[in-house]
Amino acid sequence: QVQLVESGGGLVQPGGSLKLSCKASGFDFRTTWMNWFRQAPGKELEWVSRISTRSEMTYYADSVRNRFFITRDNDENALYLQMNSLKSEDTAVYYCAKDSAGRIRGQGTQVTVSS
Repeated sequence: QVQLVESGGGLVQPGGSLKLSCKASGFDFRTTWMNWFRQAPGKELEWVSRISTRSEMTYYADSVRNRFFITRDNDENALYLQMNSLKSEDTAVYYCAKDSAGRIRGQGTQVTVSS
């Protein structure tokens, strides 16, 4: 079955950086566009970024463009999100997802940006 396991979250000060990882299994990762979503307390699930199968195309929400960078390693079935210049409003649970609606996603990893 499909498994998506996120890791790398934590507590970071404003302006800091974190790199999230997602390990995928149970489907053909190489032929699947992948996404990152996030959900802040009391808010709806928000799409963050998307990457094509061979990394030739990447897309970002306006709120994270030029601060966050999505990458993937098809040999390792892994997806990554490098997050720089973090702000308090980036605090959320971050999920990797194999569909564009975020319905098929992992358990998430908490990112807290606070001084």
